[in-house]
Formats: sequence, C-alpha cells, structure tokens
Amino acid sequence: MNEITKIIPSTTAKDWASDQEVRWCPGCGDYAVLKAVQRTMPDLGVARENTVFVSGIGCSSRFPYYMASYGFHTIHGRAPAVATGVKLANPELDVWIITGDGDALSIGGNHTMHLLRRNLDCQFLLFNNEIYGLTKGQYSPTSRIGTRSPSTPFGSVDRPANPCSFALGAGARFIARAIDVHKALPDVLKAAHAHKGASFVEIFQNCVVYNDDVFASFTAKEFASERQLWLKAGEKMIFSGGTKGLSFDRDRMALTIVDATDPAVLVHDLKNRTLAQLLIEMPATAGFPVALGVIYEDPAPTFESAVIEQNRAVSEGKKVDLQALVAKGQSWQVEKEPRAE
Repeated sequence: MNEITKIIPSTTAKDWASDQEVRWCPGCGDYAVLKAVQRTMPDLGVARENTVFVSGIGCSSRFPYYMASYGFHTIHGRAPAVATGVKLANPELDVWIITGDGDALSIGGNHTMHLLRRNLDCQFLLFNNEIYGLTKGQYSPTSRIGTRSPSTPFGSVDRPANPCSFALGAGARFIARAIDVHKALPDVLKAAHAHKGASFVEIFQNCVVYNDDVFASFTAKEFASERQLWLKAGEKMIFSGGTKGLSFDRDRMALTIVDATDPAVLVHDLKNRTLAQLLIEMPATAGFPVALGVIYEDPAPTFESAVIEQNRAVSEGKKVDLQALVAKGQSWQVEKEPRAE
C-alpha cells in the first residue's frame, strides 16, 4: 500500500493575517516584522492549523493575535515554558516564539537559557529595541550605558546584555540577526525555519516613541553599506560596497579590517563557534560593521526527539494497565459497613 501523504493547501500572505486590528504605535518596527512573517509563511509550505505562535508580555507579544493560526499570549518571560509544553504534547506542530529583549532576557532569562540549551525545535524571534516599550520606556537589559529613561533619569550605568552572545553561551545551535525593515529578513526567517532545533533570531526593531533611531548608526541608508555585513555560508566576509573585508589578526587574536582584495579575508564558516563569538561581539567603533544574517549553525539532536525516544524505550514490551497503575504501592479499599438493624 502506498503511503498517504498529506497535501498542504497553498496559502498567501493574506491567509496568514487574522481579522484583528493591528495595534502598535504608528511607525513601530513591529509592523514590518509582522508583514515579513506573513509573507514568509506561504513559502515555508506549512499549514495554519499546524502552526502555533507563543508570546510572553510586551509590545511584540501581541503578535499571536495578528496571525491566522493557533497561538498563546502567555505571561511575562514564560513563553519558552509554554512552547516546550506545546511541542512535547504534539511534536508535529510548527512552534514560533515571539518575545522582546525585556521579556526574554530579564524575567524570562532563565526560561530562554534552558530552551536554547535543550534545543527544542522552534523558531525564537527576539525583538530587540533596547527599551521597555509597553510599560512606557524604562531601560531594559539591552539598553546602552547612559540611556536616560523613567527608571534611569541620570543615565543607565548597567553594562548591556548581548542577546546573541547570551544565546551562544546558553548552547544555541542556530543564531542569526536581522533588521525589522530590511528586505533580507524573510530569508533569515526561512533559514531559521529550515534548521532542526532551536533557532535564535535577534531582530533589531525600532521603537519610534521611546528609543527612536537607536540603531540608525548602521540601519540608516547613508550608513548601511559601510556598517552592515550580511553573512553567507562559504563566502568571503566583505562589506562597505565590496571594498573592505574582515581578517584575523593572530598577534592580537582579534578580527581586523583589511582591503577586500586581501587574500586573508575570512570565509564564513557556520560551524565555527569561535568565529561566531568574534562576529557577535565586534566593536561598534573603529569602522567595524554589524554582523547580520545567519552567524552560527551547527545542528544537534532536539529535546523533543530525545524525550520521545526515551518514552518509547521505557514503554517497549509493557502492557498498558491503568488499574494496576492506580493500585500500585500503598492502596486500600473502603468496604461499605453493614447497616444496623
């Protein structure tokens, strides 16, 4: 008998847009990310009824309402925990986690770390605007030193967290970066979805109200060519309109900028974890660009596959007997006492 293959109907971006009114501040970068995701979903060949978006708390966490799929708007920082439950209950589901820098790296830092180290098969999209937008502009874990906000009126003195560095340290096997309004965002989303395991994607997202243009030094059109390095596996790391490249200075054990024609220009190796760390933490000064695209990918067995295999091995050859399970250990039966005459 031939195996029956389920045919997934083709969809369009409109099919993935819900009937809910999208409510973000005018000009918010979240709009661009939402549209990018809705345009990308048809290209993935997935079914809406098998797709789940899980979010925590924050501006970005309204995302599930705007997708015509299943979704959970959970509690602050706990989206990874809920997503883990969803994936273990039905491993066939396509799970996306939508979160922000405060939601994922402050109250949710512990949950984010464990989801990445376990390598749950999901797409983890972290919207980083370096501020708490929903609660009116307090500084967040990724806010830069000197950030003035209602909670840091004299300027933040905290050293900011680096989301991708955090992910790499937690054991993530796929790490990427993108920009909310950049045309390459759908390609990054497709690469994340193709990866089997936890795909961590940091999206630089502009908050027009509380932290406008915080990323303008590399996202603005006049700086994009000079400051953006879009990585491609197996290709040389060249930027600045094809005139500059990255090399490795063995004396200083650090990346250095060289002419694009220099034979020492590095070729991007997705599985090189050390190189990934150097790219993630390139200095924001001295003419260095910002590494974008897929920075690191080295697949490993997923968490849910290990759980499923363990359950199969433990239950193999055993007979299902609910009554025996209930009566196991210390149990007793209460007999009905005879009625007195």
